[in-house]
Amino acid sequence: MPIDAAKAVAAEPRSAEISWDHKDVLLYHLGLGAGIPATGPDELRYTLESRLHVLPSFATVAGAGSPGVIGGLSMPGVDVDLARVLHGGQTVELHRPIPVTGTANATSRIAAVYDKGKAAILVMRTEVSDAEGPLWTNDAQIFVRGEGGFGGDRGPSTRLEPPVDEPTAVVERPIREDQALLYRLSGDWNPLHADPEFAKLAGFDRPILHGLCTYGMTLKAVVDTRLAGDVTRVRSYRTRFAGVVFPGETLRIRMWQRDGQVQVSVTAVERDDAPVLADTVVAHS
Repeated sequence: MPIDAAKAVAAEPRSAEISWDHKDVLLYHLGLGAGIPATGPDELRYTLESRLHVLPSFATVAGAGSPGVIGGLSMPGVDVDLARVLHGGQTVELHRPIPVTGTANATSRIAAVYDKGKAAILVMRTEVSDAEGPLWTNDAQIFVRGEGGFGGDRGPSTRLEPPVDEPTAVVERPIREDQALLYRLSGDWNPLHADPEFAKLAGFDRPILHGLCTYGMTLKAVVDTRLAGDVTRVRSYRTRFAGVVFPGETLRIRMWQRDGQVQVSVTAVERDDAPVLADTVVAHS
């Protein structure tokens, strides 16, 4: 069997040193569309080094090469066809605010393998700590089609009941035509997001936006709209990738304020509110 669940979970963790500085943070924020308007005081906290705060979703790209979806596919016990792999979901748990400049140790392992019948889900967990202690924990849910049915645990359900009340806030965020080209400079060089010919081979008529770019844009919208721009209030952030986004489209981000958290749904305006992110929650102080 291409996935040996027991071997994958029992494998020794892999560790690597990662580092980042203000230039990496600025580039990441620009890749999310920060800086419009360029001199707006609310945007300068993302784009000017003297006022810089780090959006917590930066944890998904810090080090520009810390293991994620691709890293999980090279772990012992995992041997799958990349064409069957999807990034199914992402969770970031913050242990304290991310510093503007840092050097840390990233330790990654397969935390779980779940059997969904027609597919398997690998949970690739990366724990990051610096000299002062834990910084964040990333969980990437890797969906592998055709690899289920091995009799394993189905895993916990993360599906949320759709809200029946009106959203607390609704915002729209346009995606620039060149946004995927800029975002990929933060470390995700998959040609699916830049090369039209490669995108067609993958079944798309043009390159698609990185799911983690949509993930970051959504968190920025929540922080700016519901948390008064205070990135330090974010405790955790999880989502399920429900559909693709194309550069040039517009995200419609609906938010429901709950006790200590914001529930979010994200859709593509130009495609009749086609789902993009689902089962999305930002927990905050």
